[in-house]
Amino acid sequence: MSKTSPTLTTCPYCGVGCGVAATLDELGQVTVKGDKSHPANEGRMCSKGTALGDTVYLQERLLYPEIAGEQVSWDQALDTVAGEFGRIVREHGPDAIAFYVSGQLLTEDYYVANKLMKGFIGSGNIDTNSRLCMSSAVAAYKRAFGEDIVPCCYDDLERAKMIVLTGSNTAWCHPVLYQRIVKARKCNPDLFVVLIDPRRTQTANVADLHLGIKPGRDAVLFNGLLNYLDEAGENNEIFSSNFTTGMEEALAAAKDSAPSIKAAAKSCQLPVEDVHEFYRMFARTERVVTVFSQGTNQSSSGVDKANSLINCHLFTGRIGRPGMGPFSLTGQPNAMGGREVGGLANQLAAHMELENPEHTDRVQRFWDSPVIARKSGAKAVDLFRNIADGKIKAVWIMATNPVVSLPEADKVRAALEQCELVVVSDCVRETDTVKLGHVRLPALAWGEQDGTVTNSERCISRQRAFLPVPGQARSDWWIITEVAKRMGFADHFDFNDPVDIFREHAALSGFENNGQRAFNISGLETLSYDEYDTLKPVRWPVTAAAPNGTDRLYGNGKFSTADGKARFIPITPRNPVSQPTSEYPYVLNTGRVRDHWHTITRTGMSPRLSSHTFEPYVEIHPEDAAREEVVDGGLACVESAHGHVFVRVRVSDSQQTGSLFVPMHWSGQFSSQGRIGALIKSVVDPVSGQPESKHSTAKISKCKANWHGFILSRRSSLDLQYSTYWVRSRGKGLWRYEIAGLEQPEDWAARARSLLGLPNGQTDWAEFFDTSQNHYRAAQFKGSRLESCIFIGPTEMLPPRDWLISLFQEDKLDRKARASLLSGTPLIDQEDTGRIVCACFNVGEKTISRSIHEQKLKTPEDIGACLQAGTNCGSCIPELRELLAAR
Repeated sequence: MSKTSPTLTTCPYCGVGCGVAATLDELGQVTVKGDKSHPANEGRMCSKGTALGDTVYLQERLLYPEIAGEQVSWDQALDTVAGEFGRIVREHGPDAIAFYVSGQLLTEDYYVANKLMKGFIGSGNIDTNSRLCMSSAVAAYKRAFGEDIVPCCYDDLERAKMIVLTGSNTAWCHPVLYQRIVKARKCNPDLFVVLIDPRRTQTANVADLHLGIKPGRDAVLFNGLLNYLDEAGENNEIFSSNFTTGMEEALAAAKDSAPSIKAAAKSCQLPVEDVHEFYRMFARTERVVTVFSQGTNQSSSGVDKANSLINCHLFTGRIGRPGMGPFSLTGQPNAMGGREVGGLANQLAAHMELENPEHTDRVQRFWDSPVIARKSGAKAVDLFRNIADGKIKAVWIMATNPVVSLPEADKVRAALEQCELVVVSDCVRETDTVKLGHVRLPALAWGEQDGTVTNSERCISRQRAFLPVPGQARSDWWIITEVAKRMGFADHFDFNDPVDIFREHAALSGFENNGQRAFNISGLETLSYDEYDTLKPVRWPVTAAAPNGTDRLYGNGKFSTADGKARFIPITPRNPVSQPTSEYPYVLNTGRVRDHWHTITRTGMSPRLSSHTFEPYVEIHPEDAAREEVVDGGLACVESAHGHVFVRVRVSDSQQTGSLFVPMHWSGQFSSQGRIGALIKSVVDPVSGQPESKHSTAKISKCKANWHGFILSRRSSLDLQYSTYWVRSRGKGLWRYEIAGLEQPEDWAARARSLLGLPNGQTDWAEFFDTSQNHYRAAQFKGSRLESCIFIGPTEMLPPRDWLISLFQEDKLDRKARASLLSGTPLIDQEDTGRIVCACFNVGEKTISRSIHEQKLKTPEDIGACLQAGTNCGSCIPELRELLAAR
C-alpha cells in the first residue's frame, strides 16, 4: 500500500512546539513521527505526540453550525452572531461583549480576534486561557525587561552547567525537553540539576538535588539566594552597574525576608545543608538556566516569584549568553503567539500596551480602525464574574473549555447558563462549555488547520493541513472575519488566506518600531504564498538585520525599557491567600498527568493515552491517608467551600503531609464528579490576574459506596444516572467505565440491562449473581463476539480489567473463554499485561515486571532493549526505574 509523502507540521499540545511529520495513507490512516529537522525536538516525540494519529476522528465532532441545538446554515449562524453583537453594542456599549480565546488557536486566528474586539468593537474584553498558565511570567518579564521576552532558547539546556527546574514537572509536562536534559547529563556528567517542587515528581529522577519546598515559599528561597550571592561577592558589577537599576532596593528586600541560609531554610521547611548546596552551586556555576513553569506562575504571588529568580540572573549577569538565563516554559502550543498579537486583555498587538496613548494611536492608525480600546479589559476570572453580574451580555468562547478549567467552575457554568448570548467555536460538540452555547460554530481541528504557532523559545513554526475538511467545519480566522464583515468592517477584514493575515501581523510588528520593541518579525512581512507555505522554523526577532532569526536576546545589555536598562524588582514574599483551617486542613494542588492534555477532549479519544491514567485521583501522603481512613485504590470525596469531587485514592510518600494533589483534566464528558476546577477558589495574582491553582484548601473523606463495578462495552454512551461515581475512558475497540453507587438496586439484572440499553428479551446474554457475596457479573454477545461485560461487587476488589479488555480484540469467544470471562480469571494461555506503563509501545506493568525478573534486567536501557519500553519519548523511564527498584 503506497503512502503519500509526509506533511511537516507542528504538534498541538504543549509549548515545546515539536515538529511532526504526519502521513495520511490511502485508507485514511494517519501516522505521526517526529520531524528530525525541527530545532525544538530534533525528531523526538512524547507519548501524546506519538498518539496523535489516534485522535484524528469524526466521532463527537461538531460538524455543522447550530442555533439552539438545531442545524442551520453558515449564513444564518453568522448573521445571528453579527446581528446580536451589533445590537448589544448599540444598546449597552462595547464592554457588554467579551471574547474568551485560547492558546490552541493559531496566530492568524488570534490576530483577527484581537483586531476585531480591540480595534473595531472597541473593547479590551478579550482574554485567553493562557491567562491561567503563563500570564505571571509575562508580567514578570515586562517588569524586569520592559517587554514580554523569553531571552533563552532550548539549546541553552544542553549548554548549561546547571539547570534549576522550579515549579515544573518537566518529565510529564514538557517531556521532550526533559529528554534533552537527560541527554545533556549523559554528554556532560558535570551538569548539576536542581528540582524545586513540593512534590517528588517523576522529574526528580534527573535531579541531583530535590528541594521539597513548603508550598508557596519560592520567593523566600530565591531572595535567600540573592542575599547569599551578595555576601559571597558574586555580583557581576560591570553588568549590574551599566545595564540594570534597582539592585540595592532588591537586595534590601531579600535581606529582610531571608537574611541567612538558616532563615531561608526554616521558612521553606528545607534542610539547611540542601539549601546551602543549592546556593553554593548556583554561585560557583556561571552557565545556569532557571526553568520555571506553572508551579511558579499559578499563584497569588506568581509574578513576584518569577521576579525573585530573575533578580538572581540580573545580579550575576547570567542572561543573553549561551547556557544561561531565566526560562519560562509555556503550557500551550501557541500561548506565545497569543502574546505576540495581544491576546491578553491588558495587551495590544505586537507587544504594545492598551493604556499607552502612543501605542493605541499607532495601532489605530495602522488598522485604520474607527475605534480603539484604551483601557484593559476584564481578565479571565473577572470576565466570567462580569457575565454573572450581567455587565457582559454576550460572550464568544473559542477553542477552550472554561466550565472545566477555570476556578470556581460551577459559578462559571451558572454564569453562562444565564448569559443573554453564548457563542462557542469548537471542534467537539459535547464539551461542558459547548453544551451551554446558544450558537455553536464548527471549527477545524489539528490536521485540518493552516497557519503558524510560536513555542516557548520564540520559534515560529508552520502548522499545515493534511486532512480534508469534515462536514461544514471552518477555520477560526474565517469564522471571525465573516462575523467582522457582517458587522460592517469588510474592508478591514478582507483576508482570503492565512498568509494575508500573517503578513499584516508581521508588518505591524515593525511599524514605527525603531528598535523600541524586541518583538519584530518585519523580515517576514513580504512573504509570498509559496514562501509562507515552505516557511521553516525561525526564532524571532526576524528582521532585515537578522533574516535568519535570533537565538538569544539581551546579550548586548540593551533591554526594552525607556532607559534601556533591566529592572531589579524588590520582592517582599507573601503567603498564599488560602490557608488551611480546621474545616479545610489540606493544601490542594492541581496539575497534569503524563498522557492527557487539558480537558481531554482530544487525548481522551486515544486508547493508549487513556490506558496509563484512566481515572481522576487524589494523591495523599500515607500518614494523612491513615488519619482520614482512606485507602489506596478506594474512593474519596475531596471538598472545598466551592464544590466537591469523587476520585480514586493514590497513597504516596512523594506527596507532602498536609497536601493533596488532583489532576486538572477530567470533565463532565469523562467523569461524574471529576472537575477539580470546581474546588479552586478564585484568588488571582494582583498584577497578572493569574489564578492560584496550586494552593487552595480542601478536606478529604472516604466515599462509602455500597457497590463498586466496571463495564467494558463497545458503546460510547451509557445511562449512568444511578452511579454516584463514574468515569469513562477509551480502549481499543471499546469504552471502559468505572462505576460505584450509594443506592443498592433490587434487581441487578434489570439494572445491568438498563445501563447497557438492552431490552429485557435479550437472549445472547450470560450472567452470574452470587447473592450471599453481592457479586454480579454479566456479558452480552453479538454472535460469538463480546459486546459488553459488567462486573459488580461490594468493594473495590474486582477482577483485573486488562485481560478482559484483550477479549474485545477477538472475533469469537469459545465456551471456555466465556466461562473464564464470568469467573473473572484468565485462561492459562491468556497473559495479563497489567496497567499500561509505556504508552508509545503499549507495554504493561506486569509484562515489564515479569521481564525484569525472568531476564534479570538491571537498567531502563535493558528494559528498552527487551521490550522497547522507554525507547521513544522516554517519559515512562521514571516508572521503569521504580519497577526496577521494586524488584
